[in-house]
Amino acid sequence: MKWYELCVHTTNEACEAVSNILHEFTSGGITIEDPLDITKEHHTTFGEVYELNREDYPAEGIFIKTYFSEDPRANNMLSDIQDAIKGLATYRLDIGKGSVTVVEVEEENWATAWKKFYKPVKISDNIWIKPTWESIETNVEDPLVIELDPGMAFGTGTHPTTKLCVQALEKFVKQDDTVLDVGCGSGVLSIAAALLGADSVYAFDLDDVAVSSTRNNTNVNKMEAVIKVKQNNLLEGITEKADVIVSNILAEIIITFTQDVWECLKEEGYFIASGIISEKKELVVSNLHESGFKIVHTDLKDDWIVIVAQKRNI
Repeated sequence: MKWYELCVHTTNEACEAVSNILHEFTSGGITIEDPLDITKEHHTTFGEVYELNREDYPAEGIFIKTYFSEDPRANNMLSDIQDAIKGLATYRLDIGKGSVTVVEVEEENWATAWKKFYKPVKISDNIWIKPTWESIETNVEDPLVIELDPGMAFGTGTHPTTKLCVQALEKFVKQDDTVLDVGCGSGVLSIAAALLGADSVYAFDLDDVAVSSTRNNTNVNKMEAVIKVKQNNLLEGITEKADVIVSNILAEIIITFTQDVWECLKEEGYFIASGIISEKKELVVSNLHESGFKIVHTDLKDDWIVIVAQKRNI
């Protein structure tokens, strides 16, 4: 199906007024492409990796775009839009070039265009995350690669807490270990543990979308023989004994099941806990001490904390 992209080249000053005009002619949304987006610092909720292309933006001013299922040039719509935009000058608004262009776009292009913003990223000494359609150029002979499709419900695996957990897994997972991933999300930590040599990985999440996402990514990475995915509320009813338990969730949740972690860990086993904002560190540390754990490692990235605690019966 063909769509028609209408683009207005204008100024930040006229942005709101031009946007209002376009809204009068279409029930669809609009997009604003501002070159300032390239240079400003971005803060994202889930750590998405994106790359903005300067060639998509004007050298000056902004682009405001909207889309039509029928060609606006085939009737008076285009001229009406042009006249309305030119009329803004009577309100002493600087509309800049004020040019209006229309191009045809294929719907199929929209379905895949977002992929260009996602690139491979190294998240630890040995582990990379990459979209399935990308390749990796690295000097490492056999890099450990997690293939992940961005856009699923749980981000792209590059949030600071995910990186901290993967880096901790590198330090504490040994060959043939059993690992429990509590709150598995998209399955990144489970896959990382398997890549690092774990013999058995059990991935748990209460959210059915997370369970589906983890299963899908497990299949993409050909880890079905190692990773078992189950819908479960934290560690309720779990009887497996683990060498390592990893959980990347909130501090307030972590402190509710540390005793269950203790029961599920083998002697000398490790609990890797993140999703902890730095101001909550002492809350979690105190809770772990009360449960009998010894803190053996902590790390900080962008105000997020990972805590590694060891089960020691003294």
